[in-house]
Amino acid sequence: MLKIRFNRTGKRNQASYRLVLQEHTVAPGGRHIEVMGSHNPHTKQTVLRTERIQYWMGQGAQLSPTVHNLLVKEGVIEGKKIVVKMDRPVVEEPVVEEAKAEEAVAEAVAEVTETPVEETPVVEEKTEEAK
Repeated sequence: MLKIRFNRTGKRNQASYRLVLQEHTVAPGGRHIEVMGSHNPHTKQTVLRTERIQYWMGQGAQLSPTVHNLLVKEGVIEGKKIVVKMDRPVVEEPVVEEAKAEEAVAEAVAEVTETPVEETPVVEEKTEEAK
């Protein structure tokens, strides 16, 4: 399946993107069939070859969600924007550390409950009333 998607170019912290047509199994920076435009997110400048984009969409090429939103914004296609959620890496904490922490807490509680607590007698002070 062919996809129209972004290919990142530019320096570090100065990204710009090309809209390219690629096979969906090829890495986004890999070999492409055709370049269909460019987008600079810093200056908001977009150059599109709308006739080629519409031709390839007519041939069955799919759009990535971000490219779809860009084309809707630019008025090349009509429709609603797609909500794009970026996957964030899931950081799993090791279970071993949690088990050790729970054991330490349990030992501390056991020590506190096992040691006898000496009760100190409460001494009430007698106040003398002055008349």
